[in-house]
Amino acid sequence: MLSYKTIEKAGHNEFVEQRSRFIGYSKPVASEKEALEFINEKRRVHWDAKHNVYAYVLRDGQVKRYSDDGEPHGTAGVPVLDVILKSGVTDTAVVVTRYFGGILLGTGGLVRAYTHGAKIALESGRIITMQSCYNAVLKCDYNRYGKISGLISSNGGVTDNTDFSDIVVIEYHIPKQGFELFQKQLADAMCGEVTTEIVGERFYNLD
Repeated sequence: MLSYKTIEKAGHNEFVEQRSRFIGYSKPVASEKEALEFINEKRRVHWDAKHNVYAYVLRDGQVKRYSDDGEPHGTAGVPVLDVILKSGVTDTAVVVTRYFGGILLGTGGLVRAYTHGAKIALESGRIITMQSCYNAVLKCDYNRYGKISGLISSNGGVTDNTDFSDIVVIEYHIPKQGFELFQKQLADAMCGEVTTEIVGERFYNLD
């Protein structure tokens, strides 16, 4: 997998439908343990709410879970999970809390309300794309630093640290996709005299 979508940060938003107050929460999570801790936290905060509906999706093990938390089957947890799946995000948990306002919304009304609650929760967390990148290091002379820095940037890379001593040491990350092209451009520009060393790999938000 070279990329995946998730949310950048925890977020929340709310609205009122037929006197019922709906609060949508979202959070990036890396494990089922983190997802459950987030859900239980919202349950503690909103202990007096009628329902704390949730859903979460994880890359690890392709986990997909949801709960209607007392709402009629299929009217709450499934719509929240459906919003997550249709948005294409993973490693994400969503809780939609409902304070009942005394007016029944019916099956269709509940589906629409929980769908909207999940959507505004994801929007507030900001959907981003994480790309698989190499962590790399290269060394060069001072007179080559500017050109190499420009090559890294033009190929979607980001400089993490630069050490200016006897020579310049550049630590950076760059998308795996297109890395071979970068290496070729580097070799051509530096006449093969500067090489890069891959020291690791991880996912980064390059949006």
